[in-house]
Amino acid sequence: MILSALLTSVGINLALCILFFTLYSILRKQPGNVKVYVPRLVAEGILRQSSDFNLERLLPSPGWVKRAWQLSEEELLSMSGLDAVVFMRIFIFSLRVFSVAGIIGIFILLPINFVGINDSDFSDLPNKSLDQFSISNVNDGSKRLWVHFCAAYLITGVACYLLYYEYGYISSKRIAYFYSSKPQPHQFTILVRGIPATAGRSFSDSVEIFFLEYHSSTYLSHSVVRQTSKLRGLILDADKLYKRLTHLKSRRDSQQSFQRGGFLGLFSQRVDIVDNYEKKLVDLEENLRIEQSDVSLRGEEVPAAFVCFKSRYGAAIALRIQQSINPTQWVTEQAPEPHDVYWPFFSATFMRRWISKVVVIVATMVLIVVFLIPVVFVQGLTSLDMLEKLLPFLKSVLTIAFVSQVITGYLPSLILQFFLSLVPPVMKLFSSMQGYISHSEIEKSACYKVLWFTIWNIFFAYVLSGSVLNVFLDPKNIPSRLAVGVPAQASFFITYVMTSGWTSLSSELTRVIPLIRDYIGRFCSKSTDELEVPSIPYHQEIPKILLFGLLGLTYFFLDPLILPFLLGYFSIGYIVYRNQLLNVYSPKFETGGKFWPIVHNSTVFSLILMQIIAIGIFGLKKLPLASSLMVPLPLLTLLFNEYCRKRFLPIFQRYSAESLIKKDKQDQDDPTMGEFFDKLVTAYRDPSTLRIGYCQTTGRNYSPLLSAADV
Repeated sequence: MILSALLTSVGINLALCILFFTLYSILRKQPGNVKVYVPRLVAEGILRQSSDFNLERLLPSPGWVKRAWQLSEEELLSMSGLDAVVFMRIFIFSLRVFSVAGIIGIFILLPINFVGINDSDFSDLPNKSLDQFSISNVNDGSKRLWVHFCAAYLITGVACYLLYYEYGYISSKRIAYFYSSKPQPHQFTILVRGIPATAGRSFSDSVEIFFLEYHSSTYLSHSVVRQTSKLRGLILDADKLYKRLTHLKSRRDSQQSFQRGGFLGLFSQRVDIVDNYEKKLVDLEENLRIEQSDVSLRGEEVPAAFVCFKSRYGAAIALRIQQSINPTQWVTEQAPEPHDVYWPFFSATFMRRWISKVVVIVATMVLIVVFLIPVVFVQGLTSLDMLEKLLPFLKSVLTIAFVSQVITGYLPSLILQFFLSLVPPVMKLFSSMQGYISHSEIEKSACYKVLWFTIWNIFFAYVLSGSVLNVFLDPKNIPSRLAVGVPAQASFFITYVMTSGWTSLSSELTRVIPLIRDYIGRFCSKSTDELEVPSIPYHQEIPKILLFGLLGLTYFFLDPLILPFLLGYFSIGYIVYRNQLLNVYSPKFETGGKFWPIVHNSTVFSLILMQIIAIGIFGLKKLPLASSLMVPLPLLTLLFNEYCRKRFLPIFQRYSAESLIKKDKQDQDDPTMGEFFDKLVTAYRDPSTLRIGYCQTTGRNYSPLLSAADV
């Protein structure tokens, strides 16, 4: 790619960003859009819709940037929890690392690369290849390569120092967050699975007898999980019918409220649709009430139960000690928050969960292989010669300078971004099939899957192209193959940062799809009662940020031209997501910062990958001494990672006895603990067994469903 093609891509993406930012600044002020741009504030009652007109509404203004910038970390912690703080610390960490990398790369490495072989001048600069800004433009055996060698050591030291600082900082935040939190049900509760079946005794009786015998001083109560898949199906049907009924009532008129029954609506009298739906809803609720009664009285129990204790320390002891001689029985794990529980897989047997995991692994591998098809197609678009061979009928069009610049500089990354957007929801679906008991665990699992899928398919598969199999068959040549393949794809990844980074962030800000959906709802269905407050999709956003971090570290000394674009992405992302966390996203669960170990491990992987590429590139550049001196660096990085794993990771896996006992002692003088324990007994009741009453909201006077006391 030549410099003018890169500038074309910069111009297109910059124009799109300015357009999206301007539209957001105007659209967010319109009263009808408050449910799209500030749903969190509307749900919390902080902001109300106003219909007063003023001219300022039609003019863009940067006031939202100032409010997002002024949001303190303490305010963010109180509003969105520790996970949101960790998410924003990823941007802070990245800005710090790449600010240092940018200074070294742009002011030191880039001039050395550009001078390169032929002491390049600035004549005809727009038509120069981007390769002249990379390390490939430096003479083989040149002493200038020692600058790149020192830069690799320096950025490794800076990144490791900042990683250590952030790990320690977030660890302290996690402990402080625990100390400052109010008593939570999941802190006193564990999940027990693999309850052995005993003749003449229910699972509930077995749990009570077992824990009264072996944990008599700390055991409080338990709640056995029941088979409620049919109940969930009925509730889903009732919910759909209720929404349909509400929609019809909002549009009620003489033309749409009546229709004919019978075959094809031809032979029966006209009936009131609303009244017909209300009767169906009553019948459905009656069936639901009967099913809830059956579940409560004689419903099938699942060999799993939530067991509550009188103290956090008591729950921790029961969690960490093997309960039975047979390790497959009375298996314990930490209970999630009650609203975080994912109920469908409790009824799954051990064999079903095991088969599900195998199926998910196979499906993930198939998806990785299938995704290579758009990767290969995009690779063809980055090369005009290859594109002319694949699509010869476009040869005349490709001779137009602007068209060729758009196709090679902008279109490939746009197409790849489209296909990549389909991956996160698929991976989340896969994770939900693996038997996790909480939405947060599903999100973390999906985050891992999307991250490694992204690294493999967007980086390795694109860089190594057809030589992927050869790399595994001949691992000794990995450094040299990466040293050849990675610099060759620098131009694509630079444009990818702009398309998938800059433009993606601006579209995140404007929330195009929710805006369109809201307009359709308002002007077509006339239904504006529902308010959707989304939660931030960590499994989608964190892998994307970490991929950009990997690109920045690997291309830091190979092609430092990518660094300004990465700094632009992290700067924009820092403001955009602070704004979204302030106005849009509301947390649906809290992991206590457990996403940070993913960030740490991914960054260490990126550093080691950079160092392996450096070993290969110095070998290819006929500087064997530098290549040999790079070998200790990956080993030192792995030792650093092992120290961090021993020092900080246990804090994210469980709380210490010191912390638990200290927190329990604080609660001894709390007068509200008695009320808390009363609520704890019923905290883990399956939501499908709770009373619902759609009939009361429709204005009909029917008997309610089963009361909470009966279930």
